[in-house]
Amino acid sequence: MQAPSDRVALVTGASRGIGRAIARQLAATGLLVVAGARGDHAEGVAREIAEAGGRAEAVALDVTVPANVEQIVADVVSRHGRLDVLVSNAGITRDQLVLRMKPADWDVVIATNLTATFTCVQAVSRPMIKQRSGRIIAISSIVGQMGNAGQANYAASKAGLIGFVKSMARELASRGITVNVVAPGLITTDMTDALGEEVRAKWAAQVPLGRLGTPDEVAAAVRFLASDEASYITGHVLAVNGGMYM
Repeated sequence: MQAPSDRVALVTGASRGIGRAIARQLAATGLLVVAGARGDHAEGVAREIAEAGGRAEAVALDVTVPANVEQIVADVVSRHGRLDVLVSNAGITRDQLVLRMKPADWDVVIATNLTATFTCVQAVSRPMIKQRSGRIIAISSIVGQMGNAGQANYAASKAGLIGFVKSMARELASRGITVNVVAPGLITTDMTDALGEEVRAKWAAQVPLGRLGTPDEVAAAVRFLASDEASYITGHVLAVNGGMYM
């Protein structure tokens, strides 16, 4: 763990997988991490960070409820006087071919993966503009760059994030706020574990580096974009995909 700083980060979808790794790595750099997830699901990662010598708070956060997002952001700023980093990571899938896809499955994926990022960014922009600094990082996906059969809703939401982030990068640059995307490829998470060994091996064969990535490799990209070293990078899509999409 690095020495504590006064910087504060909010990570959505922080209870498992990539979000959990991001929360841990940001805490390891000295940031106070507010780990958000539904119910009490973020308490585990907050406890893990504290046991490692870092600082973390768990908050019950449903990113699809604007009032909940706005209240959490207001509470964080009230308690700590600032909010320096937003990592919009919460996301879901509802896979199905478009001909069979229910409108509800389209709507919930767009609401969780895309509209919720708009809600979070709108909420954190106000305190970041006041302090004239900030880092906003959205987690997209290789699927948003290259598409994937059976994931039209997911691909649309993740591609939409890229356009949204580039627009926000232009809107917020004059206030010292950078806005970027990290686009993971095939990563070893609960989602990919559910595919089974044979399917994972088939996918890995399409990756030039010959393997799936890890949550920590994605988190390292986020950690960099959240740091002072990335102060001249904005509107960028940082792909962490082993060369699967170039």
